Amino acid sequence: MDIKQLWDRLEPETRHWLVDNPGCRILPRTIAAEIKKATGAEFEQDRHGESILSPSDCDFIRRAAELHDARRR
Repeated sequence: MDIKQLWDRLEPETRHWLVDNPGCRILPRTIAAEIKKATGAEFEQDRHGESILSPSDCDFIRRAAELHDARRR
C-alpha cells in the first residue's frame, strides 16, 4: 500500500497524527484501524501483527510534516 495514494481519503485526525509523528515506522493499532476504516487498505504486517510503513511511506510523511511546519511559520 502507498500512503501517498491514500492520503486524501484519510480522516483529518489521522493525517494530523501522521504529520505529528513523522519518525514512526510501526503504526499504532488504532491508527492502522482508522486507515483501514477510511480506505479499506491494510499495511504489511510483521510477525507480531504490527503494521509497518514502507521507506517510501516514511519519506512521504516526512515531506508532509515539513510542508505542514513550513505553513505554520
